[in-house]
Amino acid sequence: MPVTAQSTVADLTGREKAAILLITIGPERSAQIFKHLKEAEIESLTLEIANTQTVLPEVRDAVLDEFYQICLAQQYITEGGIAYAKNILEKALGENKAFEILSKLTVSLQVRPFDFIRKTDAAQITNFLANEHPQTIALILSYLRPKQAAEVIGSLVPDKQAEVARRIALMEGTSPDVIKEVEKVFEKKLSALMTEDYTQAGGVDAIVEILNAVDRSTEKHIIETLEVEDIELAEEIRRRMFVFEDILMLSNRDVQQVLKEVDQKELGIALKGCSEELKAHIFSNLSKRLAAMIQEDMDYMGPIRRSDMEESQQKIVNIVRRLQESGEIIVARGGGDDVVL
Repeated sequence: MPVTAQSTVADLTGREKAAILLITIGPERSAQIFKHLKEAEIESLTLEIANTQTVLPEVRDAVLDEFYQICLAQQYITEGGIAYAKNILEKALGENKAFEILSKLTVSLQVRPFDFIRKTDAAQITNFLANEHPQTIALILSYLRPKQAAEVIGSLVPDKQAEVARRIALMEGTSPDVIKEVEKVFEKKLSALMTEDYTQAGGVDAIVEILNAVDRSTEKHIIETLEVEDIELAEEIRRRMFVFEDILMLSNRDVQQVLKEVDQKELGIALKGCSEELKAHIFSNLSKRLAAMIQEDMDYMGPIRRSDMEESQQKIVNIVRRLQESGEIIVARGGGDDVVL
């Protein structure tokens, strides 16, 4: 439900409270928060903010106070653990309120599986996993930071690289019992606690993040091997390897090279739903007159279907990929390609 002047704090959902918080702290700070959210979360909050008309001052203050208390509780937990936080909060707010605040932090307090490996150097992880079964390696890499996982997968023997990548991409929900069994192999270093529900790890998004961080030769070998073994999976991974917002990674020269091949109307539709940062990056590489014309087209365009916007963005992404493959432009890589100056 939209948050109106008649709403009370007790009526509000978590999403509605988040919308009130973002409205209160203003667009600049909200934009910084949005950078850390998933696309679906951003869409959901944007819709909620758009539907929020008026909020009573007391409701706004109560939401801010709750947010402050949760941040404070998180700080106490970081400083001295849950017991320490519970003791301080009970003294300050009472037992019931302390329990309520700590309960809201339950999910964020859970430790990710294989946390002890996440804190280990990539070279040590490679030595640790080199002789393990590809499925075991895939499971563990799915829980690592993409850059860390990229270093590990790049250090594996070529045949195992593609097999591990394939297994990560095809991985779905994994039972806690299976994860616990794998962790027992490393029980001397075990320091993480398991969650009770099924945990989602791996998937195409996970391997895309990893491949975006590896060096080009490793990526090329993995993709080419997957094309032989599973052409549909390889194409899906290729499709997600570079997205429209990644144009921000291109240099001004390369953006200009791409824009030479983009239809003006297509560009206007593509930019309709993009970030202000990306729009500014693209407009800065057009003449002032052409940028003004495209902006005018966008203003008169009115609402467009998301599918049309995504189709136009994908056409531009395809141009980027083609120019990258032909060596006409360079896309910044986490693995650090060699560039001839």
